[in-house]
Amino acid sequence: MPVVVQAETPGDERGALLAFLEAQRGGIRRALHGLTEEQARSTPAASELSVAGVLKHVTVMEVSWLRTFRGIEAGEEEKRAEWETSFIPGPEQTVEVLLADSERVGAETERAVGGLGSLDETFVVPPAPWDKGGEFSWRWGLLHLIEEYARHAGHADIIRETLDGKGAFDLVFETGAMPEPDWSAFGGAPGGGDTAQN
Repeated sequence: MPVVVQAETPGDERGALLAFLEAQRGGIRRALHGLTEEQARSTPAASELSVAGVLKHVTVMEVSWLRTFRGIEAGEEEKRAEWETSFIPGPEQTVEVLLADSERVGAETERAVGGLGSLDETFVVPPAPWDKGGEFSWRWGLLHLIEEYARHAGHADIIRETLDGKGAFDLVFETGAMPEPDWSAFGGAPGGGDTAQN
């Protein structure tokens, strides 16, 4: 949760993985809903993260992994420059621009996955100081993207709630991503709130 991911068509593994990936992307995008540019860039929690910075970071991360999946290796300087600024939106990277970038990159990933013969197709992850790298399937790659997005969606939730008290469920209902249920049917008051449902 906080949105219901519909069951896939039987046998559509890539559809299921893409749906869960988009659900996590959506959580981060919704965390920006209704914020001013100043709020989106502010860092109200204990960390130095902003909601805008989290969205920029996951988008940069997805672009980087998509290159790796496709066997395109960026130079060390390019990668370092990407990661050093990945949590810091530039002056021109407004909320609108960051959301559009996220949509564009998500669509690119979906097209790439749709064009695969099988999720068993592999790519090579180069060695890094923290891991020896090796050969991995696109299935593993999609699961890794879901893991990354889910972790950072939690960060975005905490930052947003610190800003104005709005939790993930508040934003789900406010943006129409899912209709608000009748909480009284579950023994609670209507508008039962985020904490009771987590």
